[in-house]
Amino acid sequence: MRFTVYQVSRKGGREKNEDRMGYCYTRDSGLFALADGMGGHPEGEVASQLALQTLAAMYQRDAKPTLKEPMRFLHEAIIAGHHQLLRYATQKALIDTPRTTVVACVLQGNNAYWAHCGDSRLYLVRGDKLVARTRDHSYSELQETLSHVVPMGERFNRNVLFTCLGSPGKPVVDTVGPLVLQSGDRLLLCSDGLWGTVSDATITEQLAQNTLADAVPELVEQALRNGGAKSDNVTVLAVEWESAEDNDSNGGISTDTLGEEVFASTIQASVLGQEAPDELDDAEIERSIKEINEAIRRSSQKKP
Repeated sequence: MRFTVYQVSRKGGREKNEDRMGYCYTRDSGLFALADGMGGHPEGEVASQLALQTLAAMYQRDAKPTLKEPMRFLHEAIIAGHHQLLRYATQKALIDTPRTTVVACVLQGNNAYWAHCGDSRLYLVRGDKLVARTRDHSYSELQETLSHVVPMGERFNRNVLFTCLGSPGKPVVDTVGPLVLQSGDRLLLCSDGLWGTVSDATITEQLAQNTLADAVPELVEQALRNGGAKSDNVTVLAVEWESAEDNDSNGGISTDTLGEEVFASTIQASVLGQEAPDELDDAEIERSIKEINEAIRRSSQKKP
């Protein structure tokens, strides 16, 4: 498996950055995820980090080296993140629960699978066409959809969501897949700090015409400029899929040399002294960190 990944996160005009992103991979599978801690609730940065931490821990447990059921995994891991937030709020005796949106994608075999809750988005661009985009769990998007069927009244603010992780009710999780990938397909995961001020057409155009290393920073800078002094956090994680036949590709990550039991991750194992999800104890977390470093070292040594 071979892919190229590029990621940027900027605080913008906010006091702190409550977005989190990261990816994990084994020899034959990859997980890419992004979460946006929600303002108006406590500890948004903790919420987004716990969501990703839970995804990464369950991925490490289940990807041996592939996930048996990627769609089911995504749904269960996102719901598990929700329960982690409820548990955290109970342990800390918080009046309100930290909340976050999340979008996650699994690349495995030649297929892509993704899931989301809230308004963090995934875009899939093939050539110069936008092939797929997640639909926000917001009243404004719901109203836009219904307006094609029945007349609608006053418009809702796009920031008003009807579901997220950490909410009192069970989260709504939408899943898509499998979608067969083609070499050169590009997937972009982003927080609303990007799509809130940069159009889908511009996002598609940048991904179609430029390398990820050029497109992603330019999109982030456009979002910050358009957002002005009070710009939201802007976070983007983009992936270019390369088929097994693309052996002449420069750069990127090749997992071919990894052993079956090797797991690598850019997602922090723990946050603010909190325990990882129940499936991983402290010794396993330490072991996973050592595996990451060892896998990266071996991979770099084997490159020609």
